[in-house]
Amino acid sequence: MRSIMMKNAVLIVASAIALTSVLRGEEKITVKGSDTMVILAQRWAEKYMSAHPDVVIQVTGGGSGTGISALINGTTDICNASRPIKPSERDKLKTRYGSLGVEIKSARDGLSVYVNEQSPVKELSLQQLKDIYTSKTTNWKDVGGPDEKIILYGRENNSGTYVYFKDNVLLGDDYSSSMQSMPGTAAVVNAVAKDKWGIGYGGAAYGKGIREVKVKKDEGSPAYAPTLENIKSGNYPISRFLYLYVKNRPTGALKQYIDWILNDEGQKIVSEVGYFPIR
Repeated sequence: MRSIMMKNAVLIVASAIALTSVLRGEEKITVKGSDTMVILAQRWAEKYMSAHPDVVIQVTGGGSGTGISALINGTTDICNASRPIKPSERDKLKTRYGSLGVEIKSARDGLSVYVNEQSPVKELSLQQLKDIYTSKTTNWKDVGGPDEKIILYGRENNSGTYVYFKDNVLLGDDYSSSMQSMPGTAAVVNAVAKDKWGIGYGGAAYGKGIREVKVKKDEGSPAYAPTLENIKSGNYPISRFLYLYVKNRPTGALKQYIDWILNDEGQKIVSEVGYFPIR
């Protein structure tokens, strides 16, 4: 009974906020999706609203898959995604809205591999990462570390980061059943920071409190850190775009907000947060 009352109270508050926005003549934009992008999206929203008091922007995470589902269901205006939308998801948009959706590249990210700051391991190859995350390699001594069991941390399967890492590092193979799935990149970082023999992956902007491992394409290649120079040059082997998706070509307040994100001021925030601008 108490739970029902609390849910009703939340609905009443949300409705009141929406009604107040209408009465004030405010434009409301909802943004949902990638946990990798949620801090960036919040900073964009805060900065934009400070200069545009007639616009209210609501940002929530939940994962890229969750954001794309919300876009399909019509419960968000913008979906943040750290992976490209799937053909099956485009088909659902086409069925419901007569549109395949609009893809907008908003930033670059070097997908980082994290180890505890006490770990002596400095670099890993893509093959070593694949072997670690598929449990072909289970001990740090096999990749230049001490004789200690490797503890795996990763993302949940609704995460675009989970999908990207699986497709581009594991080459489609399944993750090890021993991997501990975390609800967000920040949770992966926190887990590895507390676990001396842990390893995790996530967005480059979440690298605080742990150490990023340099990554090399193969054993004969040099290893690179996920820096702007290495990502732009293509030397860092695990990089990606971060996307905004909308149902149709944006107009009005939505278009103005997206244009601002892609212009100098919005791209400056990309750099401030720790990601990399698209130009």
